[in-house]
Amino acid sequence: MAFCRPTTVTKTKRFHLGEFFVNDIRGLVDVTRLFIPLRFSPRSSAMLVDIPRSFGALLIGGLFASLLSGIVIVQVVVYFKVYPKDVNYLKATVLGVWILDTCHTAFIWAALWSYLIGDFGDPTGLNIIRWAVPITIIITAVLTFFVHLFFAHRIFMLSRKNYWLTAPIVILAILRLVSACEMLHYGTFSLFREKIRWVFTTGLALSTVVDILITGSLFVLLHTSRTGAANLNAVIDSLIWYAFETGSLTCAGTVISMICWLTMPTNLIFLGLHFVIGKLYANSLLVTLNMRERIRRARSQTNEYPAPIHVVDTRRRRTSDSDQFALSGMPADSKVSKGQILEVNVERSVHYGS
Repeated sequence: MAFCRPTTVTKTKRFHLGEFFVNDIRGLVDVTRLFIPLRFSPRSSAMLVDIPRSFGALLIGGLFASLLSGIVIVQVVVYFKVYPKDVNYLKATVLGVWILDTCHTAFIWAALWSYLIGDFGDPTGLNIIRWAVPITIIITAVLTFFVHLFFAHRIFMLSRKNYWLTAPIVILAILRLVSACEMLHYGTFSLFREKIRWVFTTGLALSTVVDILITGSLFVLLHTSRTGAANLNAVIDSLIWYAFETGSLTCAGTVISMICWLTMPTNLIFLGLHFVIGKLYANSLLVTLNMRERIRRARSQTNEYPAPIHVVDTRRRRTSDSDQFALSGMPADSKVSKGQILEVNVERSVHYGS
């Protein structure tokens, strides 16, 4: 007598959850786990994860950072074409900023690959600090430090080597750089928030304070250098406006990132914004260098100069009157109009101020 093996018939249940149709219990769990607390590690407390605002913020931040990185490349090309005779330390600074910015973009996309591709379908991966994330934060800190030193040097020269005004800016910039290295020692965001949340917050706050000090110092120094010459005052006003624009953009980006870091612990919006901060600092330095030619062209179109100003090249040692005229390519006994003398002075002054 033949025996037949009994067959087991499994019925598939179908659940309706809003617009989701789930064919089994496992699918239902996969959908609901996006909105319930997830325990990432035995040492961390339950943490509610916002998937769209985390993955979306990282992706949008990476795209905007890449766009700004393209603008950095354009600024670098313009600089080397327009200012081939600049001093070597300025050329080295521009080249270093470009290299750091390129590396920063590469590590941003390495982090995006880890979160969006490597951890696809695994929401718990959002809590892990991937190796590329701390590197992007460190590079941002280094870029910020170089830009702060660049503007501190400008303030130092404009203030006639005032150490009391420049030293606090440099000290705060160094402290901001040191605060960016702590994330390397922690493997998860929840643990990083729990242990040394204040360190990252302090770093962003220091960056904001330095930006405010630099912008305020440049405003005061440039404003006090105004004279009775209307056209020269127009040049100074342009420099003040550029200083305010660049300083306010970097300061606003840092403040918004810090607010998101403090008030939104369930997503990574702060990190997407932090991707963009380094690009803002790089562009602020390059715009400051490249704006000199635009100001010179604008002043060369004006023919009326009410006040004569002597030709002085502040980048070199002080010379006699005949040597000063020789620097401009004119003989010492020649009669020079007021407009020609002021034109050369504006060009020297803008170059020195940068």
